[in-house]
Amino acid sequence: MTDSPPAAPVSLEDARGWRGYGVDEIGGSNIGQVHGCFVDAERGQPSWLIARLGRFGAGTLVAIPIAACAGGAGRVWVGHERERIRSAPVVDPTRPLLREHELAIGGHYGASEAVGRPAEVAGRAEGTVTSQPG
Repeated sequence: MTDSPPAAPVSLEDARGWRGYGVDEIGGSNIGQVHGCFVDAERGQPSWLIARLGRFGAGTLVAIPIAACAGGAGRVWVGHERERIRSAPVVDPTRPLLREHELAIGGHYGASEAVGRPAEVAGRAEGTVTSQPG
């Protein structure tokens, strides 16, 4: 049995192109619509997908780890269950995320400061803007 190569990171062009796509959770149910993304303040790469939850995109806005997303055919699939996403911290897509925000959001999805996006920002200074609206 061979290991599959890691998936290529989502490009900023792709993440921006997903705006308006439906968002489906790991079980296949629709949970909302892509509102936008946050972009790493240092590297300019997408860091979080912003999803508007609820029917017809009328609900709260939450961040979902972009590394857990795959898009195509007008849909974005996320590797988390509906309840995990629905209980995620609410974000304001017009304001940047600070290091502390990202660590809290990552922790909500089960990522410690040793893996994923939390690992990328953990070494940055407290109070630092780590992601900008994209």
